[in-house]
Formats: sequence, C-alpha cells, structure tokens
Amino acid sequence: MKAKKKIATVGIVTALFGSVLAGCGNEEKATTKESNGEKVQITLAGWSGNPAEQKLLKQTLEDFEAKHPNIDVKHEVIADQYMDVMKTRLIGGKGPDVFYLDAFEAPGLIETGAVEPLDKYVKEDFDVEDFEKPLLEAFQVKGKTYGFPKDYSTLALFYNKKLLQEAGVEVPKTWDELREASKKLTKNGVYGFGVSPELARSLYIAESNGGDVVKDNKANFASAEVIKALQPIVDQHNIDKTSVEPKEVGATWGGEMFGQGKAAMVIEGNWAIPFLADTFPNTEYGTAEVPTVNGKKGTMAFTVGYVMNSASKKKEAAWELISYLTGKEGMQTWTSKGFALPTRKSVAAKLGYDKDPLRGPLVAGAEYATVWSDDSNLPIIFNNFNNQFLSAFLGKRPLEEALKEAQTQANNEIKQK
Repeated sequence: MKAKKKIATVGIVTALFGSVLAGCGNEEKATTKESNGEKVQITLAGWSGNPAEQKLLKQTLEDFEAKHPNIDVKHEVIADQYMDVMKTRLIGGKGPDVFYLDAFEAPGLIETGAVEPLDKYVKEDFDVEDFEKPLLEAFQVKGKTYGFPKDYSTLALFYNKKLLQEAGVEVPKTWDELREASKKLTKNGVYGFGVSPELARSLYIAESNGGDVVKDNKANFASAEVIKALQPIVDQHNIDKTSVEPKEVGATWGGEMFGQGKAAMVIEGNWAIPFLADTFPNTEYGTAEVPTVNGKKGTMAFTVGYVMNSASKKKEAAWELISYLTGKEGMQTWTSKGFALPTRKSVAAKLGYDKDPLRGPLVAGAEYATVWSDDSNLPIIFNNFNNQFLSAFLGKRPLEEALKEAQTQANNEIKQK
C-alpha cells in the first residue's frame, strides 16, 4: 500500500510537470499572435456560486471584454469535485488558462509546478501594496507570487442583541469574558455560545500559546502548547455546559443555530450575513471582532485567488484577465453586493465595508488574520485533527489523548504518501 501511494503521488507531480514543459514550446508563437492584435480566447474555470454571485461575475467579465476587445473569455463552471477535476485536466494538458485556487489547496498545487509565477507580469500601476497582506501571502512561496486573492472572509463574533440585553451582558472583548458571558446567557433552552469544533475555525486559537499545529509539514497539534490553548474550548462544553455544536441542537451549521435562537453568540464569517437576512430576517444581531486570546487579536481568513496555468499558451491575455479581476475596478464590481469582501483595502473603503456596522469587524480582522492555509500536507493533518477533536469536545475522551492519537495517524499517512 505504501509503495502504491508513493508512486501515485510521484505520478501526479511528474505528469503535471510534464504538461508544464509541453506548454512552453508554443508560448512564443501564442505571444506573437496576441501582440499582433488577433482575437484571443482564454478560458476561466471556477466553481459555481449562487445566482446573484454568478450575475456579478458575468457583469465583471462583460466589462473586461468591453475594455479588451481582442480577448474573449470562456467561463467554465465546475460544479462538483472541483480540485479533482482541475488536477486531472492539468495533468492531461487541458487545463484552463486562468482558474480559482483556494488558499487551502495552493501550497500543494504550486509545489507541482502547474501554477505560473506572476511577478514578471506585474506592472507598477497594479498596486500590490493595496492587498491585505495575509491574504496575498497565502499565494506566495519562496519570494514568488503565484496568485492574487479575489475575495475573502474572516470570522467575527455574531451576538443576539435581545438576549445579551436581557441577561445584562456586554459584548465580550476577551475569551475569558466570552466564557463568563456564556454562563449568564445559557438558560431556557438557549446556549451562550455555539461552536464549530474544527481546525479551520480554531487554528489561530490552537497557536495562541506559541505552538505550531503544522511543523516541518507534519502534524504537531499534540504539543503541550496547542493542547493548553484548546483545552478551554473543550472545558466550556463539558464543564461549564454553556456551549454547543450545531448537531446537538438539530442545526447544520452555526448560522442556522444562531438564527433559530439556540445560541446567543457564534463565530461566523461574512456568508452568515446574507443568510440571516434571507432566512431569519427578524433576528436582531450585531457583530464584533473575535474576542482576544491571551491579550492578542486573532481570527481566521478564508480566501481564493486567481491563478494562471503555467502551461497556458495565452499568458499575456491570461494576465490581462487576472489583473482586471483582481484590480480595483473589477474587484469593485465583483464585491459590490457584499456577498464577498474585497481583498484590496482601497476597494473595501470605497464600498464602505470598513465602516459597515455588520461587515466592519470582518474587514478589521483581515490585517491580523491567520489564513486557512499552510504546507502541502494540511489536508491530511486537518482531517485527522477534526475527527478526534470532536470526540474530545463531546466529552468522549481526554483532549490530550485524542490529539496524540490523531497526530500519530496523520503523520503515518504523511509517511505513506
């Protein structure tokens, strides 16, 4: 089994690298055609969004084509198994010119050589410094930039105004205050705090005592520093009994649990705002920056970038598209309805999101957020973490025991790659 997994991994990397080489031979010819002003068609691939988001993207692409009459954009939507489909197409030499890449998947795909470094295409007027730094760094490896983030969300504290007022509770600013507030808010079938017990929501907390969840591209979450940082989350559920995870109250996720009034506070992202407006319009709530841990601000950020296929034969046109979509004008159109937040500080300010009562705390967190991304083995590491952390959260076993077992399993799987 070990040999088979090793061969499979090498095969993917080798095949992707081979497709890169195959694309290089025609680059000069393609570039010449573009410079002669002939009509060029490029392909943009991504996953599907809701109808409103699709309409915004369509408008942004139409605006791009109007400003670049020599470039046509073919937009392809991959509805299921996006990364599996993308990797297969890249291996087969049929990858799109430009495509979405989640920061979570970026390290692994960049490692294969399938993503084009973009630094040589960037001109001074593109204003790289305008991007929120943590979001940009998610697509940088060893001093090279492989993508530019198109949008993002951080996490913020969502709180039910009525429930906090009735309990005489102020909006908590520290994690200790949140735990104490939860005790006063837990009554009449309502829990003080709704939790999503997974690494994607708690990575910044796990590392708040100086520990590393991932070290040398291996699982390190059973370290004493990480366990100490996470123990209060487990204790609040099992000792205080003032927190709950969605399934325990018949909900599917934190936003639903909050909207149903089963949790007075949750930590969620920008996606919860349109959801609550549509599904629970009568819920009176506010948002605030995530409470500090050990006196330090922290939150998570989730971002997606536009990247270029390194085997593309139409790289000049591909860059024109990326630079427009992640430029100030294109980004303003794409994020104008608030479904996604702009990764450029100037666009967030122009649209008023930095001062928005609900989105302001989410925007404020971008400059200090921990991006949901790490080394190439993070997918293996987080799967094993989540399985065992949930068991500890639910009181089925001690946290230290659960995470030690999960770490061993994760690192065994990494060895067998």
